[in-house]
Amino acid sequence: MRLGIVCPYSLSIPGGVQHQVLGLGRALRSMGVEARVLAPCDGPPPEPWVSPLGASVPAAGNGSVAPIAPDPSAALRTIRVLRDEQFDIVHLHEPLVPAPCLTALLFSDAPLVGTFHRAGEIAWYRPIRGPARWAAGRLKLRCAVSTIALATARQALGGEYVLLWNGIDVELAAAAEPWPTSGPTVLFLGRHEPRKGLAVLVEAVVKHDVDARIWVIGEGPQTAALREATLGDHRFEWLGTVGEEEKRRRLRGADVLAAPSLHGESFGVVLLEGMAAGTTVVASNISGYANVARASKDALLVPPGDAAALARALRQALDGGPAIEAMRRSAFERAAEHSMTALARRYLELYEPLLSG
Repeated sequence: MRLGIVCPYSLSIPGGVQHQVLGLGRALRSMGVEARVLAPCDGPPPEPWVSPLGASVPAAGNGSVAPIAPDPSAALRTIRVLRDEQFDIVHLHEPLVPAPCLTALLFSDAPLVGTFHRAGEIAWYRPIRGPARWAAGRLKLRCAVSTIALATARQALGGEYVLLWNGIDVELAAAAEPWPTSGPTVLFLGRHEPRKGLAVLVEAVVKHDVDARIWVIGEGPQTAALREATLGDHRFEWLGTVGEEEKRRRLRGADVLAAPSLHGESFGVVLLEGMAAGTTVVASNISGYANVARASKDALLVPPGDAAALARALRQALDGGPAIEAMRRSAFERAAEHSMTALARRYLELYEPLLSG
């Protein structure tokens, strides 16, 4: 089977959808599928089986900034690759995002599969509801990565959806060599923007006296201000953007993963990565996270935006003990249920009727 997987976001910039697309491509190729990823790239493509579609531009939406390529040149490159590769199935992640996904949705002759990742209201769908529903009608199969992503897509576009999950490489996460640290360590991993809640973590540590080293991975519009707020506080180590191997090693080396997001999370992949690495997870009790990590069984969940509650949960996780160890074991088993290999097999089951049809 020749499969085209189209990602609307630049593969040169870390992101949840990008991670899923590349991980799914690798897993399917290991199973003998001729999978090729089509996506914007702001540099060399990360894999030889990636077809780069041009550079991206930042676009604000859902409280974040997405690196998309909405220009005509990206659309023309998409059409050219679709024509040259003659895929048996084309799989679109976020099918209505311009230009690669929307172009493939409108111009591909192959059976189309769409996976929806976004959570929360999609404001720009409202003025184009009719055309958007018509375009989505070209999809032979619609999937959603979580119940909240399914509800978002159904409200905007109607239709029926297969509920799946986001996958992780459990074996790779568990096998990473732990990054050395000199004492109790908390890791934050994500873009430094308001919805990710890094400011809440800084407040919890600074104002409520959490005695631990804080590893902060990522960058974003809040980086400069938050670094200024912690200037001279030797608990904080600002690491910037790191590679996948270092990220896995930091997850294994940290005692606690803090995920204090406020909203806009459809699925907690970062939680699964921490759970697979054996790290205690402390996260906000929002639906996108609670569907992944069960409260007090797989993770400590706290009210979003509550710095005092976050500090208490961090101290509890850092103190350890039998209850925390039991939580870690349960969390690892939960993460194993969301392996990328299992997700790839499930997609193959869904592709098969489209091929025979």
